[in-house]
Amino acid sequence: MTEQFQISNSKSQIGYVVGGSLKDCLRVRLTVPPQQVQEGSFVVIESGGWLFYGLVTDLQLGATDPRFADEQTENRLPAEAARLLHGQTLYTTLEVLPALMLEAGPDPASPDYPAWVAQHPDPGSGRALPVKTVPAHHAPVRLAAKGDIAQIFGKPGGSHFILGVTREQGHAVCVDLGKLVQRSSGIFGATGTGKSFLTRIILAGLIHHNAASVLLFDMHTEYGYDDTSSDTGLRVTGLKSKFPSRVRVVGLGAGTMVRGNAPDFHLEIAESDIGTADIEMLALELNLRETTSATLDMLWHSFGKDWFRQFRQMRVGAMVDYEDPVTGKIKKVPAEDSVAAWANANGANVMAAEALHGKLTRLFNKPYIVEQPAADTVAEIIKALTAGQHVILSFGDFDSDLDYLLVANLLTRRIRQEWERRTNDFRSGKPGCAEPRPLVVAVEEAHKLLNRAMAGQTAFATIAREMRKYYVTLLIIDQRPSQIYDEVMSQLGTRISGWLGDEADIQAVLSGLSGRDALRGMLARLQPKEEVLLLGWGVAMPMPVKSRRYDEKFYRELFADGPAPLTPSQAMKDLGF
Repeated sequence: MTEQFQISNSKSQIGYVVGGSLKDCLRVRLTVPPQQVQEGSFVVIESGGWLFYGLVTDLQLGATDPRFADEQTENRLPAEAARLLHGQTLYTTLEVLPALMLEAGPDPASPDYPAWVAQHPDPGSGRALPVKTVPAHHAPVRLAAKGDIAQIFGKPGGSHFILGVTREQGHAVCVDLGKLVQRSSGIFGATGTGKSFLTRIILAGLIHHNAASVLLFDMHTEYGYDDTSSDTGLRVTGLKSKFPSRVRVVGLGAGTMVRGNAPDFHLEIAESDIGTADIEMLALELNLRETTSATLDMLWHSFGKDWFRQFRQMRVGAMVDYEDPVTGKIKKVPAEDSVAAWANANGANVMAAEALHGKLTRLFNKPYIVEQPAADTVAEIIKALTAGQHVILSFGDFDSDLDYLLVANLLTRRIRQEWERRTNDFRSGKPGCAEPRPLVVAVEEAHKLLNRAMAGQTAFATIAREMRKYYVTLLIIDQRPSQIYDEVMSQLGTRISGWLGDEADIQAVLSGLSGRDALRGMLARLQPKEEVLLLGWGVAMPMPVKSRRYDEKFYRELFADGPAPLTPSQAMKDLGF
């Protein structure tokens, strides 16, 4: 191994192991002032030719005799004696959560080193493994150096994207974007902790490094064009401003403007694209009755894909005079184009059908739902994503939960079908079918789509559970992870979380992770808007970091080496050919 992974000199040592267990945490006796070490510090333990990587989860004050801790010896003893007393009888203990271990080999000065090198001809091939044993008593402990961080989290460059730096020394900590997009992931944090800024950083990295195509459902119109921060009043750069040829902003509804800018094109939904299952998904939002499913089934049986338009055109309560041919009496009967007439003819409950029609009026009046769109904009979105571009769907003035639930689920269902088809064609060896491009679907306010009541009905839950093998993953952005269905949370590979104050939210973010009890307090004590905790698939071990700032400095560093190169075919696609 290189020198940076060999036994360090005593000047960098901060303590030594005095106890603990693999199941819980290791105890480390601190030999430096406790202010030099913080909760969440990344430390390295060197023992028997192995490096053990761990995270400080707690600091505790101790004393060999309680009397020395109770009495203020500084006031009655000489300064030098008091200092020695503090070093010997009063001390600080660290609790370290062991995470990884790496074979570093013996010291190069050791006579055993040549034999070890002969057995390991490629010293750079070693990789960290999940920890399976414990270091020896009195094994030296030090803060991780820059080389240790790079060994575990990767060196900046390629798919390794800098998300932040370590708290004490400012060493860069990377996320592997290639691994990030292989599984669904989540960005969490309480309101006001900077989730949208952190999301912009992640999305900018994905776009710049061409790791995947991104479809972002921008419910609050924050990400496309430049905005103003509600906290500082400063200008916030939009993704479209920095990636004008790669990002396409789509406005919901004809003529919609986004932050005073005309979007690249507008999304309109054809009435024939709305299925009965899409309406059932809105049961809570529309306050639908239990009889709704039966009524919708009858509508589909009567009209097929044209059911929405036909039902919209029916009238509620329309009556006409009818003369009984036998008695000659005039009576009122439902008009032929009324809801009641259709219900009577098809054996449906008239009151249930009329109640459903009344509740669907909220959808009938949506201007973005039209009988015949000017163009198939859903197909245009899919075309852009498969060509390597990125789409931000801005909801503009249509920012109600009803708009978000309906449009997001409809569009995602079409995309899911397209990627499944492309993947099956590719894997079956169909001529001319290339491997599908990875797609990340970013969802704000995810708990509205993925709560326990709705998770089974939306396409998003299917993506989280099954679509990884079809090159589609989710990026969930939410402030209440506890309200997201447990089965969906369990599918998230990488989790990036800011400060969370609610115990249920903290438990949800840490669910399924080893050492979650030790990490719980760390997550609750993150500095809002400055620190995040990295967990899961995209990082080798849990790590709290100071996140990068989303500003012009970030973009200067991102573009320092120029934009990620495009292939000739990609360049032609970006130009529209």
